[in-house]
Amino acid sequence: MDLLILTGMSGSGKSKALSTLEDIGYYCIDNFPPQLLLNFTELMGRDTLSSQKIAITVDARSKEKFVEFSGVLDELDSNNVPYSLLFLDCDDTVLLSRYKETRRIHPLMSDEVKHIEEALKLERGILSTIRGRANYYINTTQFSPSQLRTRLNEIFSKSHNGGLMTVHFVSFGFKYGILSDADLVFDVRCLPNPFYVKELREKTGNDQEVQEYVMQFPESEAYFEHIRSLLEFSIPLYQNEGKQQLVIGLGCTGGKHRSATFTLLLAQHFQHHNVRVQVSHRDILKK
Repeated sequence: MDLLILTGMSGSGKSKALSTLEDIGYYCIDNFPPQLLLNFTELMGRDTLSSQKIAITVDARSKEKFVEFSGVLDELDSNNVPYSLLFLDCDDTVLLSRYKETRRIHPLMSDEVKHIEEALKLERGILSTIRGRANYYINTTQFSPSQLRTRLNEIFSKSHNGGLMTVHFVSFGFKYGILSDADLVFDVRCLPNPFYVKELREKTGNDQEVQEYVMQFPESEAYFEHIRSLLEFSIPLYQNEGKQQLVIGLGCTGGKHRSATFTLLLAQHFQHHNVRVQVSHRDILKK
């Protein structure tokens, strides 16, 4: 088991870090009670997850249990449990600003600890010995979310998918709602619609006849070339930013004909562009 324990100051970017680690192949568990770590590693040693990469966040949300975190790490060491420790830090002035922007309550605030400044001081004291044990230390004071993602990818994504970014092409129908998790959306409703051709109405973009109908029009070919060109330009930019997955939505009215056609043709084109391509059709089976 490849165990990575993620900790650090509240507001330093641990949630973003955990999302990035999940994207690059880690099985992720958030807000794990530190006292259960030893039992967890013993269980995983006997489980099917023993060969996986696992990332666990332990932080101040454990409240009173958090003060025992250092002792738990001692216990892991004495039992020869292999793990790595990633520590995210940030200057207090920036943490204060982030808390004020989000209006969140620090997890260590209580009737006794009434102010964020006090909570940060208490948390930093608890973490003072743990910081020195970290295998990886990242200070996010000057980091944007994308810069943190890039840094984590540089450290941890060497083996996942051969380091390739996944480009997921998804067709959908606007009448069923826009694709909410898409990074980019292209609307192909402006193109001639096979729905109005009786012989093609019950077919989909998976069928050669539909693809040939959609792509026979000059405007379809031109639109496809513009999308292809834009993606050829932008995908390397996303890769350089450290993005691990790019979701590209292609939408038409019902998600059966034009969007499915463009999704398949784009996926075929980008199979040879040093990315891992995935295809799905969200609404193709809907009536």
